[in-house]
This record gives sequence, C-alpha cells and structure tokens, in this order.
Amino acid sequence: MYKLKDFAQDISVAIKDAQSSPFDRFVGLEHYDSGEPVITRYTDKSLLSSSVKEFRKNDILIARRNVYLKRAGIAFFDGLTSGDSIVLRIYDDCEYRTGISKQDAIRIIPFILNSNVFWAYANKHADGMNSKRISKEMLYDYEFDLPPMAEQKVLADKLWAAYRLKESYKKLLTATEEMVKSQFIEMFKDKGYPLTMIKSFADVSTGGTPSKAHPEYWNGDKPWVSAEDMKSKYVYDTCEKVTDVGYATCKIIPVDTLMFVCRGSIGVMAINKIECATNQSICRATCHDNVCNVEFLYHALMYQRDNIKKMGTGTSFKSLNQTAFSELEIELPPYDEQMKFVTIAKQADKSGFELRKSIEAIDKVIKSLINENL
Repeated sequence: MYKLKDFAQDISVAIKDAQSSPFDRFVGLEHYDSGEPVITRYTDKSLLSSSVKEFRKNDILIARRNVYLKRAGIAFFDGLTSGDSIVLRIYDDCEYRTGISKQDAIRIIPFILNSNVFWAYANKHADGMNSKRISKEMLYDYEFDLPPMAEQKVLADKLWAAYRLKESYKKLLTATEEMVKSQFIEMFKDKGYPLTMIKSFADVSTGGTPSKAHPEYWNGDKPWVSAEDMKSKYVYDTCEKVTDVGYATCKIIPVDTLMFVCRGSIGVMAINKIECATNQSICRATCHDNVCNVEFLYHALMYQRDNIKKMGTGTSFKSLNQTAFSELEIELPPYDEQMKFVTIAKQADKSGFELRKSIEAIDKVIKSLINENL
C-alpha cells in the first residue's frame, strides 16, 4: 500500500509579477476539464495582474475548490497557475522511495487522481461545507494500492492509448468547428452589413446565485448553470442543481438563449437548451424573433471573442458588466442570410454530434479501466 506523499511533493513557487515570468501559459480553474487526466487548455498571461504560482512540465495540477468537479491533471508544458491550484511534482528519486520509476509514476498517478475512489476520499476529507477545499496534507495521506509492475505497465499503455485516440477525435471535432468559422467569415466578414448592438435585437440580463448560506436552496433537481457547464456549444445538463425554493430566487433562462460569461472567464459562451437558472457572472441574451438567430449570434461573438476578452476591466479578474455586454456590436445581415449560415452550422453540428458520441464512448472505457484497476 502506498501514500501519495511517497511519490510526490507539493511545489509552491510564488511569482508576484506574472509578466516577469519566462512562462507565458496560464492555467486557471476554468481550464481544468472535469475527469480529464491531462491539462490541455490555458490562456496567455497578458491579462494577469495578481500573484501566481509556477509549475513545470510533468507536474500534476489539482484544483483546490469545489471537489465535486473532480479536477486534476498532468501538464506537459511549463506555465503559471493560480493559488487555487495545488502543484504536485513526482520525486526524482521516486524509484528509490517506492520501487516505481519516476517515468512510470508520471504515467499512472494522473489516472489514480481521476478515480472514483480518490474523489470519494477527497470529498470526505475536504475542508468546508458548500465549497469544499482540498488541502495538501489531505492529498499526502491518500492511500492506494497498485497492481504488480508488469500489469501496471500494461494498464498504463491501455489508458494512454485510449486517451490519445480520444484526443484524435477531439482534434477532428476542432477541425469541424474551424470549418464553420471559415464559412462564417466568407459569408459575412467585410460585406458592409451594419454594426448593431446586442441590446438592439435581444433582451439582456444577468443571473443570480441562490445564497450558499441557505442549504435548503441546494442539491435539488432544478438545473443551475455555471461556466463549468459551458464547455460545449449547447447546455443540456448542469453539474449543480437547486431546489424549487432556490430556483424561485433566480431569473429563469428560456430555451435557445445565449449565455455569455462576463466575469472571470470572459468569452466562454453556450446556447441554453433547457429551462434553467444561472449565476450573476453570466449575461444571457434572448434574441427577438426574425431579427437575429441565436446560432448566428453565437458564431458572431465567437468570431470576435479574443478581442472581447481584451475589453475586460478589473485587477484580480477581468470582467464586463451587463451594460458593456449589451453594447457589444456585431455585423447583422438580414435574417434570411443568417439562416443560410445556420443551416450549414447545424449540419456541422450533426457531424460534431457523432464525434462527441465516439469521444464519450472512449471516455467510458478509460473510466472503466481506471475504476476497476485503481
């Protein structure tokens, strides 16, 4: 039986001025993907104005907050992360300490930290009530067993092969999305269509969070959307649910409404496909009939998302307020021209749906291998 502290130690290299760091990539909590063993997403450090922590290639990052989201993964690059991440580094002398080489530990530990058993342990021992936090001391004491070395190597080979196959499908999905973006540019960019503010063709408002001080508001069956639920183009379900009582304190979001994160993760957006509520960091835009189509609006904002991010104000976290969001401008063509593009985009969505099904099937295989063997 091993403990995590036999393999790795917490690394906390504080960087007061992120702009002075030689590393440009920044991993925030929004860049973790729940249940994924590898950190693949990041942003550049240009908007950072607070202190951060440094990590190195092959370090494992674990999100301290909101244990239920199950966020831990290895980073195959050097970078910076927030104080809300724990950075674990496998010992150079891991083989001396455990009998397992550093390279073999690097291949297996990320999967151990994505097992159901680990997250059950983390949830049980995390600090706090509603927003549970992981401590490094709790991590160090996590105890686990490993199969014999020969079996462990075979298991690691299977897991990484499945992961690489899943990533190849994800790249095909990205290529499909890039094709849609190219089609959008070809049809609408620099065609002389009038620049029009969102508030001219949509009703805009923000959401609201039921108070964490009222436990009776939470753990119900009513969907409550956060940025974590907006990783894909459409929202069909949510990680957190609220009760009828909590739901009554929120503004309800109609189906086919665009949701746009304006605080923390500026520019993350999705189209809502369920009646739900959302938090105050998200602006929602419900388009007027036959003026602007929500699918068209999604792509119009996606096209200029990088520029929108630069418009954010603030110190620790850049943000837009509701007024700034409502005054964002897009080139608005006639509705029938929008719908020609929407037809193309929806066809691509069908291809994307099939790719996502394949990705989900492979993900089930990976989770099965992890939970049956680790």
